[in-house]
Amino acid sequence: MGAQGIERLEARFHGRAFAPHRHDTYAIGVTLAGVQTFQYRGVLRRCLPGQCHVLHPDELHDGAAGSEAGFGYRIAYVDPALVQGAVGGHPLPFIADPVLNLTNAQRGRLAGLWDVNRPLDDLGRVDAITAITDLLMVGLGTPGQSSMLPFRALYAVRDRISADPAAWPSIATLEHLSGLDRWTLARKFRAAFGTSPSRFRTMRQLDLARGLIARGIPLAHTAASAGFADQSHLSRQFKRAYGLSPGQWAAALVMPNPT
Repeated sequence: MGAQGIERLEARFHGRAFAPHRHDTYAIGVTLAGVQTFQYRGVLRRCLPGQCHVLHPDELHDGAAGSEAGFGYRIAYVDPALVQGAVGGHPLPFIADPVLNLTNAQRGRLAGLWDVNRPLDDLGRVDAITAITDLLMVGLGTPGQSSMLPFRALYAVRDRISADPAAWPSIATLEHLSGLDRWTLARKFRAAFGTSPSRFRTMRQLDLARGLIARGIPLAHTAASAGFADQSHLSRQFKRAYGLSPGQWAAALVMPNPT
């Protein structure tokens, strides 16, 4: 269970868990058991039980168990727009080292984010985003006013794509909507939301597809409904985004306990 802009899950894997992939969200997780390893920005990383890992939008990474025992973790996928809003329209913060040893205070503030058995209400969602933003901003200082972005225009483009991701608007439409030329729009959109408009649209298509897959809708129908060319196109994009095929993704989830 998550909240608007936050998706949470718990999963356990053995061997190679994920092929190289990237997503357009922040992925903020905690290792529960075993050793989680992943290639990130050209370096093999190891995340031990209790350690946190922060993966930034559009950063290529994979995932594997660091021992025969496998690993388990909880993770939250967080819409960069929530973080962007919390930093007041400035470019997204970036942490170079993705594996963090949290202080007790940080761990306490993030505990609700990773408690997949309890829903996040509106207050909990705000608390979680504030805790995430403070974690990302540690050591980065306060951005200057010169870095302010035209976020009203950028949100208009983002909302237009989100409203119907299966129907791709022309770049001319987005230029007219935002008042920005296509090159400025592409650069500023990435600075605000961590990915390109095109990639953002693909991920929203995949959001639609995951909902249909979870309901047992056949892949061919899912692909058409989500705006993909065919089932193969959907499967390729799914693996690029999540490192798993649609079937592997569904099978790997650990369902929350009923409360």
